[in-house]
Parts: sequence; structure tokens; C-alpha cells
Amino acid sequence: MAKVTNAFDTYSATANREELSSVIYSIAPVDTPVMTAAGRKNVSNVTFDWQTDTLAAASATGVLEGDALSQTATTPTTRESNVCQINRRDATVTGTQEASNPAGAGNSQLAYSMSMRAKEIKRDMETAICGKQNKTAGDASTARATRGVESWISTNASRGTSGANSSGAVTDGTQRVFTEAMLKDVLQQCFDAGADPSVVVVGGFNKQKISGFTGRASARQMIDANTIEAGVDIFASDFGQLAVQPSRFSRGRSALVLDPNFVSVAYLRDFETYELGKTGDASTQAILAEWGVCMHEEAAHGIVADLTTS
Repeated sequence: MAKVTNAFDTYSATANREELSSVIYSIAPVDTPVMTAAGRKNVSNVTFDWQTDTLAAASATGVLEGDALSQTATTPTTRESNVCQINRRDATVTGTQEASNPAGAGNSQLAYSMSMRAKEIKRDMETAICGKQNKTAGDASTARATRGVESWISTNASRGTSGANSSGAVTDGTQRVFTEAMLKDVLQQCFDAGADPSVVVVGGFNKQKISGFTGRASARQMIDANTIEAGVDIFASDFGQLAVQPSRFSRGRSALVLDPNFVSVAYLRDFETYELGKTGDASTQAILAEWGVCMHEEAAHGIVADLTTS
């Protein structure tokens, strides 16, 4: 095969217009399942407190006829607290670039960049909400840290050897394969404590482990002939149904058993965007949130910790 003699081709051309898509593609995940499911509240101080209470143990014993009342001491409520941490992201664009016509970014590169920063800050918050970080009050040289969900849960827990949670200081234990028995054990602990969790949050690897639990083998359902049904979205336990929610930002080694009614994200400052003073021919904007985890009652939740992730 030979090329036509003297045919002008693209290799010689110097003025062909470029072909640039007007769509910017990204597969970066932005789902924040725990932050989305949790409640939302406003607070008015960096440190915010709440109270928990419980009932006396149930008793089948009655009292004598004509029994003289013996006054029962009132048990005080338990006061809990957490702190707000600050998360921030920013973007800077030169005046020349802002005056240009960028493909895929609309009329403003800065506006597009800030829309991406807004997604990033939500991912940052989801990671902190789910994580094991303990509360840090902070000072002039140390950033505050809010106490994450993992570091709150201590009552209903299954942990590997040497795993522990001591007042929010989580010690990771020896990792072990996630089993149905572990999850059922924690669900029974939750039931005995009075909890009614409705969602279990796991990483991708352990989401597949749940889909392979032995209870799955007895499932029967009508599906299309060309469909393979291999996933589990609902775990029906002796103590109620739980939605199985995969998460990219919770720790893969932990399965969080949650009741979203008993955890909130508390905002001292809700998401706000502000512009920094210009020091040259460029504009800088930042997005900020000051927030903390309000764990209304840690015994409403459970955790299967120290799981293998591969």
C-alpha cells in the first residue's frame, strides 16, 4: 500500500484546529454514606456537650402489701462532649486564566475549581467522621480534632486479639476474616443494650464477604436468565434488617453497625466560601466547615473491628 504522491497530510499541517472535549471526566468517588445518613444540628461553641441516661434494670419482683416506701436514689445523667474541627480547601487562579475560555469549566475556572474543592472537603469530613481519631482540644499550634465514630463505640464490639477502645484511644488488634458469626454477635450485643441499628457500613472487600455469608446460600428469588445475583444489600438478622452500605472512606478493617438516629454532624460554621485578599494578579477562594461528631448514645451502635482487607 502506498500513499498518493504529494498528498498533503496531517503530519505536515500546521493549522488544524485542536479537538478538545467540553466535558471534564473524573471517576473520583464523592459518596459520603455516613455523613448523609447522620442527623444534622447546629452548635454555638467549639466544645459542645450533651447528656445520656438509662433506665434501672428490669425486675420481676413485686413489693409487699402495705410496704413502707424506701426512697430510691436518683442516678444523674452522663455528660458527654466533643469538639469541632476545621476542614478547609482552596483554589487560586490567575486573572489571565479567569479571563480565558477554558474547555469544560464553564465561564470560570475558579468556579469550577471551587466546585471540586467542595466535593473534596466532604470526603475529608466523611473520613474523619468514620475514623478512629480521638478528641484533641488543640491549641495555638495544634489543630483541633473531633472524636470519630469508631473511637466512640465501646459497648457493643467484637475485636481482634489485643484490640481495644480505652476512652476513645483505639488500639488496633490482630486482623481476622469477617464472619457471619461476628456480625450476629455484635447485633445481639446491640439488642441486649437496647439498640436498634439499621445499617452496616463496610469497605469494598468486606462488602463482598457479607455477600458470601452462609445465610445467603438458602436465598431464593426470581431473576432474569441473563443476570447473576451475587450481592447482598439487606442483612436480615434475628433483631431486624440492616442495609449493607459499602463505603470508600470508612476504614476497611472495620464494620460499623449504626443507628443513624443516634449520631449527628454538629456545625459551628456550616459550609462557607470566602475570598482571600489579593496579593497579585490572581484570585484565591476557600471553602470551610467547622463541625464535630455528636454521638448521642454510643451504645446505640456496634462495631466488628480488626477485619482483614485483602
